[in-house]
Amino acid sequence: MTSPSPSLPIADQIRRAPKVLLHDHLDGGLRPGTVVDLARQSGYDALPETDPDRLGRWFREAADSGSLERYLETFAHTCAVMQTRDALFRVAAECAEDLAEDGVVYAEVRYAPEQHLEDGLTLDEVVAAVNDGFREGERRARERGHRIRVGALLTAMRHAARSLEIAELANAHRDAGVVGFDIAGAEAGYPPTRHLDAFEFLKRENNHFTIHAGEAFGLPSIWQAIQWCGADRLGHGVRIIDDIQVADDGTVTLGRLAAYVRDKRIPLEMCPTSNLQTGAAASYAEHPVGLLRRLHFRATVNTDNRLMSGTSMSREFELLCETFGYTLDDMQWFTVNAMKSAFIPFDERLAMINDVIKPGYAELKSEWLFTQTAATRTSSPGKA
Repeated sequence: MTSPSPSLPIADQIRRAPKVLLHDHLDGGLRPGTVVDLARQSGYDALPETDPDRLGRWFREAADSGSLERYLETFAHTCAVMQTRDALFRVAAECAEDLAEDGVVYAEVRYAPEQHLEDGLTLDEVVAAVNDGFREGERRARERGHRIRVGALLTAMRHAARSLEIAELANAHRDAGVVGFDIAGAEAGYPPTRHLDAFEFLKRENNHFTIHAGEAFGLPSIWQAIQWCGADRLGHGVRIIDDIQVADDGTVTLGRLAAYVRDKRIPLEMCPTSNLQTGAAASYAEHPVGLLRRLHFRATVNTDNRLMSGTSMSREFELLCETFGYTLDDMQWFTVNAMKSAFIPFDERLAMINDVIKPGYAELKSEWLFTQTAATRTSSPGKA
């Protein structure tokens, strides 16, 4: 007998599947209704729309420009309403709730503390507010029967000059919910090597960091992030495809940098929908994630900015399953990759993989198997 071939997972299975998210921006994932509420409370009157549905559409359309710089402009509105402790607490709590509702069991959510100081908060107060919000969101999720753990990544803006200060802040709060550091913002003209002092400090402190690289720029950005700065992970890293040649007969040749990234198992925080919006990929079918999966790079699937992209982890996986024919086994592969690459202790990552992720996928696959078996018996009745 031959076992039946697994079919494409349906939307409900994808939503219930345990998922791990490594690349998600706090100020890029607000609920549109929350943006409207916070703007009203703070007196911010520059929103392009005050109806939540229309505002949500505006964010998605504005982010669909094909330009990373234009995409980043949308954050002026979300950051403007995230300037008080109460606002930061609410946004963080709702973030954890929304991710848990979508089946995310572990998430690392990043934000730039330096962008939330306009109303007088200190950097430490910003971090405390967000951490408290994440804990509250985890608690609310548990009350609804969902389990999630959220860690914070503190981001420094690459066009500014506060990266060492933010790195020191991340290190000071590393035992209170902050799991690592990042730099973000427009890549062109702002290479990661401008922030070497921050990365050197983190390495001396045995701390973790990821770097936005290889999104809008290219291979030099990736090379600098890895070889000069020592990044543990690459935020996006999608342009690594420029160092991979595919011949007409299907033969694949990896350049030195691509081979190094694959062989060293450097995680790639890939964000398919966001990459299409910023012009880093032309379509889902042409997104490098398909080839990188086949070549066994340490690829992961992420949302980047759920508000601007109108997406979720379930939506990203739905699109990839439709495009590449991925099954639950493929989803589990991406999810285990992400959990292996998380910035929490090894034993905790292993427990999450063995006690949460693998059992979750095994249950979904057993549901499918019993459904298929029942369908086969119904369509092929035995002899009387």
